[in-house]
Amino acid sequence: MYAFLNIFFFVFHSVLIAFILVGWVWKKTRMAHLVLVTLTALSWFGLGIWFGFGYCPCTDWHWRVRMQLGFYDMPTSYIKFLIDRPTGWDVSPRFVDASTLVLFLAVAAASVCLNLHGDTFRKVSPKSPPQ
Repeated sequence: MYAFLNIFFFVFHSVLIAFILVGWVWKKTRMAHLVLVTLTALSWFGLGIWFGFGYCPCTDWHWRVRMQLGFYDMPTSYIKFLIDRPTGWDVSPRFVDASTLVLFLAVAAASVCLNLHGDTFRKVSPKSPPQ
């Protein structure tokens, strides 16, 4: 069961992260994206008060599953895990955390703007004729 959960969390969490990065692009997914970005922010900054900045329940649950499988060397950041494991690199945790925060804030701003203003950014206002 733990082997299945390990794969499940890897796929589910990775898809969730990918959606957070690009879900704002398509008009049909913008509201779902805004909800997910809001939940992520509440987790990172709200639950983070008690569990540490950037707390993510998915990471917590996945790490618990991996510990049951005998893996004890997980980084605190899931993004660092996604970078280091397949590449063999050991990227600086501070760099990963800072990059993750900057990307998240940019994506959150895009999501809020597009959900509030929709297609108004694409509309070009006609120039008034010269007088």
